[in-house]
This record gives sequence, structure tokens and C-alpha cells, in this order.
Amino acid sequence: MRENNHNIQLDAVIPWVNGNDAKWQEKLNQHLEVKIDFSKKKESVRFNSIGEIDFAIKSIIKYAPFFKNIYLVTDNQIPDAFESLKALGKSSGVNLEIIDHTVLFREYEEFLPCFNSTSIISLLHRIPNLSEHYVLFNDDFFIMKDAKIEDFFINGLPVLRGRWEKYYEDLKLKALYYRFFSSEKDKKRWKKGTLRKSMQIGAKLANDGKERFLKRFHTPVSMRKSILIDFFNDKDELLKNNISYKFRDNNHQFITETLANHLEIKNNTYHYQQKAKLTYFRSYKNHFIVKLKLFLYDINENKLFLTFQSLEMANTKTQAYILNWLNKKIE
Repeated sequence: MRENNHNIQLDAVIPWVNGNDAKWQEKLNQHLEVKIDFSKKKESVRFNSIGEIDFAIKSIIKYAPFFKNIYLVTDNQIPDAFESLKALGKSSGVNLEIIDHTVLFREYEEFLPCFNSTSIISLLHRIPNLSEHYVLFNDDFFIMKDAKIEDFFINGLPVLRGRWEKYYEDLKLKALYYRFFSSEKDKKRWKKGTLRKSMQIGAKLANDGKERFLKRFHTPVSMRKSILIDFFNDKDELLKNNISYKFRDNNHQFITETLANHLEIKNNTYHYQQKAKLTYFRSYKNHFIVKLKLFLYDINENKLFLTFQSLEMANTKTQAYILNWLNKKIE
């Protein structure tokens, strides 16, 4: 059913982990074959949290206050600034709540603990009192300009962003390259599986008859709760299998966001936007380029979203510049 956007209650959902938490680190190592020495910077840096979640929440409260609830999904963790963030949200009519993994995995407790976002996201539609319309954020997604509901839903239908691409089995030249000409590193990566592959598994589950799949951009994902509830209603074993992986397995798991997107595509209940409205950072080696990209984001009216992937990997100078820029934007 199509709804007027003014009648929509919209929630934001953010899975998050504090990689600096010693108790979480110990729990993680209990389930790893190769242990991580968190005392060594080289091994621990990719788990470091530098306050990104605070910026993510503040950016929603400031630039998208039409969200009624922000659900922060965690494993027995609470951000240090939670109470101040909750008070900030309340002042703008936005409710901030913690949803523990034990709530998501009720009746599936045998699969806890879970360190796999693919598994966790498969259960987000089970959040108590979650609105029909919700948007999935990563903790490295930021909105740093005024947004509107229509950036996520139009007449109650989700806005999908991505690029239509061929399935792996239709990429004959690529398969030939990986088989005969790729480096050993690429061969290992191919064997391990890619995020693209798990997206394709999700797309195929929707059985939408399309020859291509929508490879989504690294932007927030608009989803409808009833779509997933209806799909999983008679597919409990499929769901249980997907959440049984404590760590990501791109060769065997499906991406629930892609499944949801393609169920909407199958039903023709979506709006497609080819433009990502995104400025995406995944390299911080050139300080000048980082500054230039932030400047261009500021002056480009078509840019709405920012993603800082692995910001903890940036050098001290660049990291400080970005954090200062973010602070100024959310003051």
C-alpha cells in the first residue's frame, strides 16, 4: 500500500561494536582460531573505535530529525556518550534506544555470541516496536546536510540506490582472468568470497526474474519490515542457516539488505535513484585529496551522504582534520 510520506513513522537502525572494549576483545578471541594480540597496534588498529558512532547519531538528529527512533544494536555495550546523545535526541523529538543482541537472537540463542554483521542484520526486522519503514545505517555513515523523508521513502515505498550489474556467472572474462592470470592474492580473495557474491545470493533468493542485480552503494538502505517478515514466515531454516555464522562467510551467506531490495523490485514497489548522493572515503593517504573531497562535498548540492570507511587507519594529521571538520558540521 502506498502511503503519504507525512503519515510515515521512520526509524534508523545502526549495528555497532566498540572494538576497544577489553571484554568484547576477550570474547572475540575465545571464538577465533588465530587469536588477535590487541596490545599490538598492527593487529588491533582495524578494531579501534574513534567515536564514529557519536557523529553518526548526532548527524541523524541534526540533519534528519524526522526519524522517530534510532535503534543502536550492540553486544552488551553502550557508547560512553549515550546519556548525552539520548538527551540530545529527546530535545529534537528523536528517541535513542539500545537493542542488545540477546533481543535480536531470542529463540536463536544457540548462535550467540555473534561477530558477524551479515548475521545480525538478518534479524533487525525482529526489533520490538520497530516501525514498518526503517533505514539501515552503518556506524561510518553520516548525513551532513539537511535531509528529507523523500531521500529514503516516496509515498511509502523505499528509495533504492545502486548500480545494475551482471551476476558472476555472466562475467566470463572476469572468471577467465581469476582462473589463469590473477595474482595469488587475488586468487585467495576470490576463493574466500566477496561481498558482491553474498549480495548476489540475496538477490537470487528474491526470484525476481532479473538478469542483473542491484549492487547497492555504500549508503543508508531503506527497508520495510513487513517485506522480510512475510518472506521469512515459512523459511525459518533459511534464516537460521544465515545467522549461524559467527563470522562472515561471503560464499554461503546472503545479504539481507539486497534480498529486501530485490523483493521490492520483484513487486515493483520501489523508487530507483541512480545517483548515490555520496562522498566516499576509503583511502586517506593524500591529505590534500581528503581536504579537497570535503570541500567539494560542502559545495555540491547533490551530495547528501558521507562514508568514512576505516577512518581509524588514517594518519594522525588527517584523522584530526576529519574529526574537526565533523565537529564543526554538527555543532
